[in-house]
Amino acid sequence: MTTPAALPVGRHVLGSYPRYEQAQSVVDYLSDAGFPVETTAIVGADLRLVEKITGRLTKGRAAAAGAASGAWFGILVGLFVGLFAASGTALIALLLYGVILGLIFGAVVGYAGHAFTGGRRDFTSMTGLAATRYEVLVDPEGAQEAERLLAQAPAV
Repeated sequence: MTTPAALPVGRHVLGSYPRYEQAQSVVDYLSDAGFPVETTAIVGADLRLVEKITGRLTKGRAAAAGAASGAWFGILVGLFVGLFAASGTALIALLLYGVILGLIFGAVVGYAGHAFTGGRRDFTSMTGLAATRYEVLVDPEGAQEAERLLAQAPAV
């Protein structure tokens, strides 16, 4: 697990770019020129929440998704209870019962959960954050050197 970066307060803005790849190429150029890039940061600014609609959600699809997750839960419970089984046959039976009961319970919960929404959210989606611009920041001590190197850059 990585530790979250501290907010870059008091840093000098070298430039602002509409695409992340452009900001990345600036830092790459500085790295190639021998600049200590550990003093730089690329910060996404003006964040927007983007929700990409991935499909239509019907009661059948909700039941199928519930059944699939219920089956996985049933396998997990079956394996856990199977640790105490007297034989291999009992383990297999517990796994089968877990899967079957998980499928049924998950399907019912998925169907009922979707039915109770009353059609307010009949679609599936994925959400993420997107920045409208990316700023390359540098510590104030290295700002002049970074700007000098970028002034010599062909076209970054």
